[in-house]
Amino acid sequence: MSAVSTASPRPSTVGAPVRLQKSAAATTWSFLRANPLALIGVTLVIFWVVVSLTAPWLVPFSPTQQSIPDRLQPPSAAHWFGTDQLGRDVFSRVLYGGRLSLPAGIAVIVIAGIVGTIVGALAGYIGGWFDEVLMRVTEVFIAFPTIILAMAIAAALGPSLINAILAMVVVWWPNYARVVRALVLSVKSRDFVEASAAIGTRRTRILWRTVLPNCLAPAIVLATIDLGNAILIFAGLSFLGLGPPPNTPEWGRMIADGIEYFDQWWIAAFPGLAIFTVVMAFNFIGDAIRDALDPRLRKTL
Repeated sequence: MSAVSTASPRPSTVGAPVRLQKSAAATTWSFLRANPLALIGVTLVIFWVVVSLTAPWLVPFSPTQQSIPDRLQPPSAAHWFGTDQLGRDVFSRVLYGGRLSLPAGIAVIVIAGIVGTIVGALAGYIGGWFDEVLMRVTEVFIAFPTIILAMAIAAALGPSLINAILAMVVVWWPNYARVVRALVLSVKSRDFVEASAAIGTRRTRILWRTVLPNCLAPAIVLATIDLGNAILIFAGLSFLGLGPPPNTPEWGRMIADGIEYFDQWWIAAFPGLAIFTVVMAFNFIGDAIRDALDPRLRKTL
């Protein structure tokens, strides 16, 4: 007679990843519902990303198409946002402007964040004279107002899209260097870091695998908030003629064109509204991420 197994069957784990994924999605949705401003910010960012990506299929006219008989026309059924001084459709140019302003702002923050994180991490972890030299260089850049230094560098390099981005990266990385350095100094003296050093782990591995991952949360919050500021300053450089060429559909340049025709309010109002909504959206998202990563604020919410 065969023996009957009395062991209970092992629970299936096939659906575990799905349950975890649903739990994460449910948690995110619950947090957004508890933070209306964060939900507004996410909605606006998604809207502008989708509109910018699909702009070639949404615009009724080419953003560079000129029509002198249609110049300075107010908003109408034919031209929803009116036309500018050269008869170009403002609605088409606003939608295409997102294809330039959004990637430019993201590029500035990503490059500046990587450079600043590396500099700050090395300065805080190595310490000594190396830390002193890097921090004195950082303070030289921080001593100047961001927009003034960016204008000076962009003017020296010459007006172009790439030069405007490079100028902003040069003035932006010190912010991340200071934040990451302070975080590394506070983390590297903790027990788990000393335990890694005690078992013979290499210093480079401790820095990049143990110390730095525990310092990224505040840097991510700073980067999210800075996205709006980067788009704003990029628009400011374009407004001053230090960005892309004049015919390029870019929000800051469009506002500069509208200043010359102040009576035709629609030329500057609609690109200004686009900048306002994007900057506001990233600020809302940055505040929400800060609340989510702060245990005290998350418990209160």
